[in-house]
Amino acid sequence: MTTITGLTEQLSATTLLRFATAGSVDDGKSTLVGRLLHDSKSILTDQLEAVEAASLKRGQEAPDLALLTDGLRAEREQGITIDVAYRYFATTRRRFILADTPGHVQYTRNMVTGASTAELAVVLVDARNGVVEQTRRHAAVAALLRVPHVVLAVNKMDLVDYAEPVFAAIAEEFTAYAASLGVPEITAIPISALAGDNVVEPSANMDWYGGPTVLEHLETVPVSHDLAGCKARFPVQYVIRPQTAEHPDYRGYAGQIASGALRVGEAVTVLPSGRTSTITGIDALGEAVDIAWAPQSVTVTLADDLDISRGDLIAPSGSAPRTTQDVEATVCHVADQPLTVGQRVLLKHTTRTVKAIVKEIPSRLTLDDLSQHPDPGQLVANDIGRVKVRTAEPLALDAYRDSRRTGSFLLIDPADGTTLAAGMAGDSFAAEAVKAVADDEGWDF
Repeated sequence: MTTITGLTEQLSATTLLRFATAGSVDDGKSTLVGRLLHDSKSILTDQLEAVEAASLKRGQEAPDLALLTDGLRAEREQGITIDVAYRYFATTRRRFILADTPGHVQYTRNMVTGASTAELAVVLVDARNGVVEQTRRHAAVAALLRVPHVVLAVNKMDLVDYAEPVFAAIAEEFTAYAASLGVPEITAIPISALAGDNVVEPSANMDWYGGPTVLEHLETVPVSHDLAGCKARFPVQYVIRPQTAEHPDYRGYAGQIASGALRVGEAVTVLPSGRTSTITGIDALGEAVDIAWAPQSVTVTLADDLDISRGDLIAPSGSAPRTTQDVEATVCHVADQPLTVGQRVLLKHTTRTVKAIVKEIPSRLTLDDLSQHPDPGQLVANDIGRVKVRTAEPLALDAYRDSRRTGSFLLIDPADGTTLAAGMAGDSFAAEAVKAVADDEGWDF
């Protein structure tokens, strides 16, 4: 029998995959997640009993597995997903954090939230309807957020008699579209979330398909977010000054390493001041170590007594980012109130928050056909567009393509603290991957 200690050790040795589900309304996202949890035996008995009771109350003979993730009362009554539902589960091969995101156009911002930290996105398509507008929108958002792996789950194959030509046509259309956006890896899987075909167990109804099931792919896909292999970035969160008899002159800088690794003896630069020093000590979980890497939380001491405070960034001198007060980025607008040219905002980047002003909104992206609407003047809820922001103080921003952690930021309303937009510094996917397609098809970029 596996002991709790043994199980803990087993799970701690497995890798973690963050993934998000997306797709149009009624394509079966919540049912797929429920089927994954149910068939992988990742739900508790009382949870299943509650779902069975709720299903019977609604006149359904079989348990509606979508209820495992649709937690809001409005979601259950309407049979739709409104909020992002996060679920945690594990198999013997890997641990998972999944985000079940809404399908409605007005909740595109929720999909942005769920996919922003994902290494994989599962985009569902109803086999009867094929690729629709919202499918293309979610594929574009995944590409914009640089999600490295995309799975096309062609759902409800049981309603098209498990026909291979139906699956092949949808897979070909979606793969061509996603590849044109620059998505590096696309895997198409025919499934029936309701019946369980190719979700956890291989389907006996689709012997023409020889690829992995959804769970098998999730367990084996390479996790490419090697934060430890990136350039080191250490945003200072807190300055520790005990000033006790035992430590009269101690000054430590605490925070979470955003990427890369820090080493004792390494020459570092503190930004935005540009002052340099050398790491003399690293404390991790109360123990002195010679090296620490992302995403560990550590305390760092330096050889020189520098003026460092929350919001400063410590980076190796040989690979420190440049500072700037002029930020060009793609933003996903998430607030109900619009973002306008001339608006004063707060910009939050890692642990640093500075005053800023929106100088220009050059374009708004139309996700339906990937065209750019020039000079829209404002961005409203769920819009994605390019912005130019001037900050009151310098920021040490990386390009989002180089680091999703230190290349992202938030725009905040200074009046009430409302998050207005999520930003990705540097070029958007449209400026790179889609350029050739735009030239060929006459789209206006």
